[in-house]
Amino acid sequence: MRIPDTGLIELLGMEFYAFHGCLEEEKDSGNDFTVDFRCRYNIKEAAGTDQLVRTLDYSEIYWIVAEQMRQPSDLLENVAARIFDAILQAHPEITEMEVRVAKLNPPVGGPAKCAAVTLSL
Repeated sequence: MRIPDTGLIELLGMEFYAFHGCLEEEKDSGNDFTVDFRCRYNIKEAAGTDQLVRTLDYSEIYWIVAEQMRQPSDLLENVAARIFDAILQAHPEITEMEVRVAKLNPPVGGPAKCAAVTLSL
């Protein structure tokens, strides 16, 4: 079997209700958020052995994201940076990664599906 060394691993559309925002109503009432995670990861051993210990565990990534989403922040930039840093602390072997944090229906004075911040390595 011909297996590439790296593959794209994604965990998309993680949904959270959290209390991020600068406005008092956001801090009190909260809002809906989504988080997307993507990274390039060495999948060769996992693909060949079919063993979870040879790859990135999606549930661990979700737990890291959820832990950071529970901590209120004024800015999406801060939330995204904390998630980004926490994942890299747990997995320094990741050399390419993207984290996107989106606030659904942001209070911007008119219709908007979301406001989002994306960090990439």
